[in-house]
Amino acid sequence: MKFIDFIKDKLLLIVSVMLALISIEILLLVYNIGIIPKIYIALIIILVVFISIFVEFKNKQYYYKQLKNNIEDLNQKYLISEIIRDANFIEGKILKETLQEAGKSMLENVNQYKEIQEDYKEYIELWIHEVKIPIAASKMIIENNKNTITKSIDEELDKVENYIEQALYYARSNAVEKDYIITKNNLKEIVNSAILKNKTTLLNQKVTLELKELEQEVYTDSKWATFIINQIIQNAIKYSKESDKKIEIYSKSKNDKIILYIEDNGIGIRKGEITRVFERGFTGENGRKIGKKSTGIGLYLCKKLCDKLGLGIELNSEKDKGTQVRIIFPKNSYTNF
Repeated sequence: MKFIDFIKDKLLLIVSVMLALISIEILLLVYNIGIIPKIYIALIIILVVFISIFVEFKNKQYYYKQLKNNIEDLNQKYLISEIIRDANFIEGKILKETLQEAGKSMLENVNQYKEIQEDYKEYIELWIHEVKIPIAASKMIIENNKNTITKSIDEELDKVENYIEQALYYARSNAVEKDYIITKNNLKEIVNSAILKNKTTLLNQKVTLELKELEQEVYTDSKWATFIINQIIQNAIKYSKESDKKIEIYSKSKNDKIILYIEDNGIGIRKGEITRVFERGFTGENGRKIGKKSTGIGLYLCKKLCDKLGLGIELNSEKDKGTQVRIIFPKNSYTNF
């Protein structure tokens, strides 16, 4: 708040005081009063009005400056109504009441939308669990009637299961903290669980899988970590070459972290696209190729879940030579990457 702007706002008061002062001076002409008392009266009135305006300015300037600083310091600026201090002037009191009413109304609306979102999330989770039943039944039928056709159907059902699982984890991704437990886990067991989910596809597509140095203890949620690794393995399979398909999975221990490497010798990613692979909906050149259609959700979800779990995820790739994904696990439950 600038003093000149405040004076402009008080212009009506200043003009009114000046008119009143002129009226008093004219009235004093009737009486036989010397010039000194007249000047003294005028100066006293002007001084009192100026001091009053200046004190009011400093008071409001300090109040609004504090208010502005508080807003700038807040990450969630809508919470300003909760920390705004009491004012000793009427406009400040009205402002505080207005902000508190607006904040209250906003929180009621936010809670309403949260309830709607939670209902929708619960419906999605229920639907996903229900739809898994006929898929499981179909797989049992296939198991009892194995032939070339049912083998292909089984592989397609695996893809459907992956998309269903992806939808489930996407629905839960905004509230991961309510659904995970960080415990000490064996990295090899987590990797094997992810591989088991892709067993049929790996066998049908004759992918060579090489595992080594996975006997490591890491702190994470095994369920969410399995999902992340599963998504990366599926990408490695999806973007593999037509022949000599190979995926190598191993780990290395460095200081206070365990790095899991998942490498393939697939078609790779163009150099200019590597920085965007974790963006939601980004498919790139490979994702638009015939037969390799992509939603651009898999790696986005991996990055989002890694951030929530306190894991690191990095990717290097070279076109036509393959891709390496690194997942960085903490050795203890207090380290984040």
